[in-house]
Amino acid sequence: GETRSRPQRLYVNCCSSTSLSPPPPRRTQSLHGPSPVTTFGPKACMLHNPNTIMHIQDPASQRLTWNKPPKSVLVIKKIRDAGLLQPFKELCTFLTEVKSMIVYVERKVLEDPAIAGDDAFRTTMNKFCTFRDDLDDISNYVDFIICLGGDGTLLYASSLFQVTPTESVPPVMAFHLGSLGFLTPFNFDTYQSQLNQVIEGNVSIVLRSRLRVRVQKDSREKRAKVEENGVILTNGDGEGMHKAAQYQVLNEVVVDRGPSSYLSNVDLFLDGHLITTVQGDGVIVSTPTGSTAYAVAAGASMIHPNVPAIMITPICPHSLSFRPIVVPAGVELKVMLSSEARNTAWVSFDGRKRQEICHGDSITITTSCFPVPSICFRDPVTDWFESLAQCLHWNVRKKQHHLTSEEEEF
Repeated sequence: GETRSRPQRLYVNCCSSTSLSPPPPRRTQSLHGPSPVTTFGPKACMLHNPNTIMHIQDPASQRLTWNKPPKSVLVIKKIRDAGLLQPFKELCTFLTEVKSMIVYVERKVLEDPAIAGDDAFRTTMNKFCTFRDDLDDISNYVDFIICLGGDGTLLYASSLFQVTPTESVPPVMAFHLGSLGFLTPFNFDTYQSQLNQVIEGNVSIVLRSRLRVRVQKDSREKRAKVEENGVILTNGDGEGMHKAAQYQVLNEVVVDRGPSSYLSNVDLFLDGHLITTVQGDGVIVSTPTGSTAYAVAAGASMIHPNVPAIMITPICPHSLSFRPIVVPAGVELKVMLSSEARNTAWVSFDGRKRQEICHGDSITITTSCFPVPSICFRDPVTDWFESLAQCLHWNVRKKQHHLTSEEEEF
């Protein structure tokens, strides 16, 4: 059956019964950033560790547990990829027939003729709950998520959980069936044993911080409205009111010059203070997870996802001294067109929702309280370094041979 559009959202606490959702937490100035929510979806939470010192936790000790056994799962499959058809059918059959789980699948996935026309798969397909990402809110129904594909499937999973005030994301288990696979640590060959372990609980997770982005459009000049898929907010009334959209971003916010041949010219504020003006092709504001994506291609350092930080990386700056910087996760950044800008700028969020930024518009960026709990194959540190080695070939070079006794004499 299909989910009902926009259901009443509920809040589930690790140690309490279900209650109505609380108001969204206010952002507070803090060196370490806002405390991330540690409940993920209806039933999952992070296992509390009493041995933490000064709120610094060993990443390997971050483990997932369940308040109640998980009963529902969202399966995300890369669209139009024939190589994923057999793994998708095999996985869904195992979940429905063997594990007796409720499987949620996006409706457009089932519109693939190779799936819709498979009579042998129809019995399993009839048990699915379908949804549309632009209409249906499934956050209160899904206990955890399985991604089949590349890194883009994890970014897409994050984008499905945007609506305030409960942007909490269920735990995500990502199988490496795409091209790069930096964020997808699981091999599909042993999916049954790995799934059994996740369902039993007590697996390692890494909390991938997201950026909470607010794009405020100045409507006084009758500019185009904010994208209709955003969460629309209004301040004031009448002709001078502002419209804004909010997004949860896992990788990065990119502000660039778009189709213009001129340099982009944008002012960058930190906690209300102008820190610099970016003159170049643009600027990337990224999470630690996004540090190994566009940011690293632009010359930034790679940061482990457990580090509470925001990265600011210029894109081809017209300055020899503009280096990428890392700021604490608790700050508030704002990007606006400079008054001297010769052209508009363009902004995108994890490569999506691209829109034009004009004079008077602003982009406010903070660390979100709602991270993406990504299930680890081993642990957060080991998985990350293996991804650096296997996907980016980090520090790969021919080894220097040792000196023989004869060579040492010279």
